[in-house]
Amino acid sequence: MRTLPGKPYPLGASYDGSGTNFSIFSEEAEQVELCLLGDEGEETRVDLLEVTGFCWHAYLPALAPGQRYGFRVHGPWVPQEGRRFNPRKLVLDPYAKAIEGQVRWDEAVFPYRFDDPEGEPNDADSAPFVPRSVVVNPFFDWGKDHAPDTPLYESIIYELHVKGFSVRNPQIPTELRGTYAAVAHPASIDYFKKLGITAVELMPVHQFVHDAHLVDKGLSNYWGYSSIGFFAPHNQYAAAKQPGAQVGEFKQMVKDLHEAGIEMILDVVYNHTAEGNHLGPMLCFKGIDNRAYYRLTGEDPRYYMDYTGTGNSLNMRHPHVLQLVMDSLRYWITEMHVDGFRFDLASTLARELHDVDRLSAFFDIIQQDPVISQVKLIAEPWDVGEGGYQVGNFPTLWSEWNGKYRDCVRDYWRGQDRTLGEFAFRFTGSSDLYEDTGRRPYASINFVTAHDGFTLHDLVSYNDKHNEANGEESRDGESHNRSWNCGEEGPTENVEVMALRKRQKRNFLMTLLLSQGVPMLLGGDEIGRTQGGNNNAYCQDNEISWYDWEQADQELLEFVCRLIRFRREHPVFCRRRWFHGKPIHGGDVKDVGWFTPEGAEMAEEHWGEGFAKALAVFLNGGGIASANLRGERIEDDSYYLLFNAHHEPVRFRLPGVQWGKQWSRVVSSDQKWTEGSSPRLSAGDELEAEARSLVVLRRNLAKG
Repeated sequence: MRTLPGKPYPLGASYDGSGTNFSIFSEEAEQVELCLLGDEGEETRVDLLEVTGFCWHAYLPALAPGQRYGFRVHGPWVPQEGRRFNPRKLVLDPYAKAIEGQVRWDEAVFPYRFDDPEGEPNDADSAPFVPRSVVVNPFFDWGKDHAPDTPLYESIIYELHVKGFSVRNPQIPTELRGTYAAVAHPASIDYFKKLGITAVELMPVHQFVHDAHLVDKGLSNYWGYSSIGFFAPHNQYAAAKQPGAQVGEFKQMVKDLHEAGIEMILDVVYNHTAEGNHLGPMLCFKGIDNRAYYRLTGEDPRYYMDYTGTGNSLNMRHPHVLQLVMDSLRYWITEMHVDGFRFDLASTLARELHDVDRLSAFFDIIQQDPVISQVKLIAEPWDVGEGGYQVGNFPTLWSEWNGKYRDCVRDYWRGQDRTLGEFAFRFTGSSDLYEDTGRRPYASINFVTAHDGFTLHDLVSYNDKHNEANGEESRDGESHNRSWNCGEEGPTENVEVMALRKRQKRNFLMTLLLSQGVPMLLGGDEIGRTQGGNNNAYCQDNEISWYDWEQADQELLEFVCRLIRFRREHPVFCRRRWFHGKPIHGGDVKDVGWFTPEGAEMAEEHWGEGFAKALAVFLNGGGIASANLRGERIEDDSYYLLFNAHHEPVRFRLPGVQWGKQWSRVVSSDQKWTEGSSPRLSAGDELEAEARSLVVLRRNLAKG
């Protein structure tokens, strides 16, 4: 086959309209073969003879999109030194823009023999059992596509699983369900707009692997946190089945969502790969340059550092690995038009030697990158390694999943003893975590539930996890339920219990959507989605995880839609700046005030009291953060929120006239939306808050 020298960059397979350039990095390889694969698995090998800066490259004229390919990389097999080359294993291109097929778990996929893991390399050919890289057509008509560019402080994020969201939706054609096309179907977009969210955050869509131990049990890697292709949209989520068609389908999804004003955020997993530890398969990086791509233990490089609990950790200290991640991020922004990323176990990416380093090379490079630094960057600020819990410690560009918010709000509504002071910090944006680092309230991504854990319905319905279907005797998943259970466990016809559960769900949703910071809603919580008490459904690609649209709680959905609309209409709930507890614009009323149920301002001694208490907060809507982004002064109504986590009703007295002369009820978790049907209240009046309930009052400006 005719070849030309080609170029070392860009890495991967790059089609230019006339032919395709191939380039792959390997510092320690002795020979690299490009393998072109036919429809029946026939293989044509091309030696890559040009090597520039450890990049092996060639240009093949007339080679077109749709071509399947892989690499065979020759080099030393010295596991005790971390070198694991085995040319009998067909490996994926780390820069593949599309991947075809799934792993078939044969012994040939592993670089060693099962009966002798420490012995000679396994010389069985893996090609019949592994996925193939695919050359893609980079050209796409984006038309007038532009990013919605929703400010973070106005954002409402909806965490969504591509398949689970749509696979049972009767409004979507059967052939599209569970795909990228389904996410962008008019029925889906109408739903997102009705709900009022501003961004969908897709659970992992980088090409991932279904782990052998799951496949053996008839399960799958449903969540997708086992990446093998950092540039390739996962092929099983494509409605179109031609090689590489998933790329165009993904782009069309983003384009359609953008047209509706909805942003696309990707949950990305750069901290580890699907190749596992020294006993894992050889699919890509391990067979290309194991010592470059992975963190190996210093005392014995045959073993892998594992900060993720998955067997390995990417070696972010190596410049080519760091480049791989940066190139991937830029690709998804510039070529796929995504609007941001949520980084799984982001603390792992920050580890330079062992400790998490806030000023690591990874953060430094993102800070100065003119493309990546301009999109939404969200960290899951922990990993499983020592010192990995880093909530509040990420750099100024970053927002964080606020795990302390989740735990605090759950504990409050179940009556767990903490302090009122912590609850006040969490509700007002967690200034104790973020203000000293120069960040704003929207550094806090607030959530009560996420994919990892109970759904909202199950949070208030189960005392214990029920993960029996996972095949691990329920040893997996969160060890206990951090919520207060509303009586008997599981499905019930007890009217009082059902009423308590409904109220608790509304308490959580109201707290989440009225807190300062950025709310993230777990997809399906708004319709009462249940997983039957399974709090770790990572392997359940079935009715346990899928949305049951036929059983959707329409009453709850309407409540959430109205609540989101209420938040978006009132900037006092999504301020750009911190509350400071001081008067604004020369007046005598503070921007925020906290009160006892008796209507007196909270004193210092109150803040250390236990959590099973009631309290109220005044939010001043006059001159929110002084101005919006256009320089216009924002005025909003002022609100008084009554929180009662007691198991009994609590009577609240409204504060003095300086805080407001007249008030009206807007919404409460026990009586839903009541504005216009409830009597007016005056300063000093009393009203009763139902057991475990939240009440929102609006100050009537016409009467002070």
